[in-house]
Order: sequence, then structure tokens, then C-alpha cells
Amino acid sequence: MIEIDPEICGGKPVIKGTRIPVKLILELLSSGWSIDDIKEEYDLSEEQIKAAIKYVENLLEKVRVVKI
Repeated sequence: MIEIDPEICGGKPVIKGTRIPVKLILELLSSGWSIDDIKEEYDLSEEQIKAAIKYVENLLEKVRVVKI
């Protein structure tokens, strides 16, 4: 449900079929918006919002800190 296309939002990850960046979803959630608030304001499904969260979760799982 997340896509990356250089022609859409400069290649940033977005909710598939929209121009809504994953980053925006995280910013809204961290600012206190509920999933229901986001669904209503941006006409998204709960599954789309959870896909954005899962996308970032998967990215963070791959992060490794290396001491140099």
C-alpha cells in the first residue's frame, strides 16, 4: 500500500494511489492526531494508515549502528 515513484512527491514514499507522504502520517500521529482524525481529514482507510506505520517499522528494523 506504499509506493515510491520518482514522478510522485520527488520519490518519497506515499500512500499508494495518493500524494500523501508516509512522513505526513507519522507527523500527524506524533502531533496527537488519532487514526480516525487522519482517516476523516485525508479520506484514507485504517489499513492505509497502518501500512504507513508498518513501512517505517520495517525500515527501522534494518537500521544498524556501527561504531567507528
